[in-house]
Amino acid sequence: MKKLGLLFSALLMVVAFQMQAQAQSGAVISFKEKSVDFGDIVQGAKVSHTFELTNTGDAPLVISNVAATCGCTVPSWPKEPVAPGSTAKIEVSFNSAGKMGKQNSIVRIYSNASEPIEKVSLISNVLPRTK
Repeated sequence: MKKLGLLFSALLMVVAFQMQAQAQSGAVISFKEKSVDFGDIVQGAKVSHTFELTNTGDAPLVISNVAATCGCTVPSWPKEPVAPGSTAKIEVSFNSAGKMGKQNSIVRIYSNASEPIEKVSLISNVLPRTK
């Protein structure tokens, strides 16, 4: 009876490890960097940055949406799936018109990755325009 219990416990552990391995498979987003700081910019200036990502998972990455926190920040992203091991670019631009002081424009990336919502940001300090 002890051997049967030991065998059952070993089988249960193998199944648990397999389930954990399966849960970790799929698309995985890895960014080269998740934020960029432009420092001081003059009010009305437009800045942009291209965030490079790699699908380090084992399934195609599908980006379903990319959303900014305000209309002053505009993202563009690839609409086709990103194959495992491949890279893609998300371009984000920020228009500082009407803004003042420290700005942190956050962009959310929605996908089928193991972490379904990732964030990147553009940081700047908007100074008044001199005449």
